[in-house]
Amino acid sequence: MTEAASTAPAPDERTRYVAVVAHTGRDDSIDAALGVLDLLRAGGITPALTVQERTDLERARGPLSGIAVLGTDVSLGDLELVVVLGGDGTILRAAEMARGTGAPILGVNLGHVGFLAESEREDLTDSIRRVIAAEWDVEERMTLDVQVLQGREVVHRDWALNEATVEKASRERMLEVVIEVDSRPLSSFGCDGVVVSTPTGSTAYGFSAGGPVVWPNLRAMLCVPLSAHALFARPLVVPPESVLAVEVLRRTAATGVLWCDGRRTVPLAAGARVEVRASEVPVRLARLHTGRFTDRLVQKFDLPVAGWRGPADS
Repeated sequence: MTEAASTAPAPDERTRYVAVVAHTGRDDSIDAALGVLDLLRAGGITPALTVQERTDLERARGPLSGIAVLGTDVSLGDLELVVVLGGDGTILRAAEMARGTGAPILGVNLGHVGFLAESEREDLTDSIRRVIAAEWDVEERMTLDVQVLQGREVVHRDWALNEATVEKASRERMLEVVIEVDSRPLSSFGCDGVVVSTPTGSTAYGFSAGGPVVWPNLRAMLCVPLSAHALFARPLVVPPESVLAVEVLRRTAATGVLWCDGRRTVPLAAGARVEVRASEVPVRLARLHTGRFTDRLVQKFDLPVAGWRGPADS
């Protein structure tokens, strides 16, 4: 591994633990998980599962042996790596578990686009071989700290890897909001919502809403209005030192809701204020390949590049 990568201990120094997170509601994911457990054990690594995932796998395929249970047999801080089998939703679930522990996440895509994943289904065996050999680098991805205020009181704290979204809770009414950047009001309008995302999230909800694609090695925050009724409601890109705020105006007739990564939600009353800033705690992704982000875009979105000749001196 390079200097930036995790330093995997030799099996004779201490037990190596690798967590496996899978979409246990799908048969192909269950089969993949069982295969990964076998490969890890054969390579001298003790696989770790949550209680729920072990229960789900045993209910589907029978008793398991040689497995550590997270929180009982092994702590999150003892993990060397988290292997995720599924799509981006499963990777986001694993990020909730691994963020702040130091353990990087290695995603193997069993879903559709799988933009956060490092490997595809057909590369699974080779990926686990490289896990056993500790052949990965680590890439840190910026995350967001999110807090909700009602008056002067902070009533909720959260975080996001992709995005924090303020949305209307019902379809029939618009949400009235005002956008603020660094304690200064920018614009107010009625809308379906506002997405505040990281560069990682720029290819997720923000992309679908018409926001720009931002290379993940650039630290920045994006603000993308959703179906805004306003003359000025363009996507914004601000530096990571900025603080973005979305206030739900007291005159709004709609009820709001905050979503973080599409997984965690909290209702927003009229007058609620959502503040978003760059977090000091990243999510760490394990990388097996050194390809360019441009190539990842082309591959994941199947972009047409036929006819490209490249620089004259290449």
